[in-house]
Amino acid sequence: MNEPNFLRQLFDAAVAAADPMLTVPVALPEKPEGRVVVIGAGKASARMAEAVESVWGPCEGLVITRYGYARPCKGIEIVEAAHPVPDEAGRMATERMLDLLNGLGEDDFVLALISGGGSALLVAPAGRITLAEKQQLNADLLASGAPIDRMNAVRKHLSRVKGGQLAAAAYPARLLSLMISDVPGDDPAFIASGPTVGEKTQPVEAAQILDQCGISIPASIAEVLNGPNRVLSPDDERLSRTENRIISAPSQSLAAAAKNALAQGILVRDLGDALEGEASALGAAQARQAQAIQRQLAPGDAPVLLLSGGECTVSGQGGGIGGPNAEFALAAAIQLAGHAGIYALAGDTDGVDGRAEIAGAIIGPETVDKARALGLDAEAYLAKNDSHSFFEAIDSQLITGPTLTNVNDFRAFLIQPTKA
Repeated sequence: MNEPNFLRQLFDAAVAAADPMLTVPVALPEKPEGRVVVIGAGKASARMAEAVESVWGPCEGLVITRYGYARPCKGIEIVEAAHPVPDEAGRMATERMLDLLNGLGEDDFVLALISGGGSALLVAPAGRITLAEKQQLNADLLASGAPIDRMNAVRKHLSRVKGGQLAAAAYPARLLSLMISDVPGDDPAFIASGPTVGEKTQPVEAAQILDQCGISIPASIAEVLNGPNRVLSPDDERLSRTENRIISAPSQSLAAAAKNALAQGILVRDLGDALEGEASALGAAQARQAQAIQRQLAPGDAPVLLLSGGECTVSGQGGGIGGPNAEFALAAAIQLAGHAGIYALAGDTDGVDGRAEIAGAIIGPETVDKARALGLDAEAYLAKNDSHSFFEAIDSQLITGPTLTNVNDFRAFLIQPTKA
């Protein structure tokens, strides 16, 4: 067996299971009579729009996706904008989306296509907050290593579209939101900061998160957080005609990978799709778990696949080019150095890990030695959070390009029994 190739096949199977061209058509109702407007935001939203038109034909609408993630549509306009830090293209497109929803009536129907990444792509700062201030805050939140649910709680209270406010803009039209989940637990309120989902937190809680993260804020942001609550309560009347439906989730992609492995006689241990924490700590811990599993295997036993999903964070301030999946893989490689028979892959299913256009990395027993032969110190690269540079130097990056979907991180350890 070529273990790295096998792990890449499993990753590809996981991504394919979440392809909107498969999941959207089966979730669509018959196209309603009357005016139908399609809106959306996220890394998968353009592919979702393409899937909608493959069933319904050309539609009126506007969808915002990440640069490089556009897809051809006949009626729905696709706008590309920046992620993870928003830009002017995203702001202008969001304003146009709100204009499109303005004035809809009870007989109209809105289809919202929401996926991970939508939080940065839907840009409508509240109050007197400027785009530049929103950009700086996003960058500060990303650098803080705060979990995604805490970052999104802040974003909701500083926006005119998040936390159910996009659904409010469409009210009293009927709205169906189809979602691709990229969050642990698949809570719709966390996907793209819940533009069509009610929110229970208060502005003071967002202010507390910023304080805990040590992030200073300008007067315009403080003004909004000290003002009235803008997000919608889950029982708000303006959400009464909205239905939110998750059509793809990380667990489904892990199941697709597991099915592929089982068909080849490999035993599977699934740790679940909601593992979170510091990437380097989790990578080392799962590598130790893989070693413990290997010690229990006898020569001739079937290999074991250790699967997990979720979303790691990188809170280090090393200044390098590293994302959570590459950092997870580097920490695992250090733990497994010289330990025969264990290979691993860690990748983001959207094809982008952190600030790099790289999905992640693939490692094996030789990874650290290969780097050492080139004069590279794996632990030094980990300390400066420069995992992407490390794996680029040894040609071990996981490169996919835009996958057009986003169901969070995928991690797999292939554990071979030791020889007699």
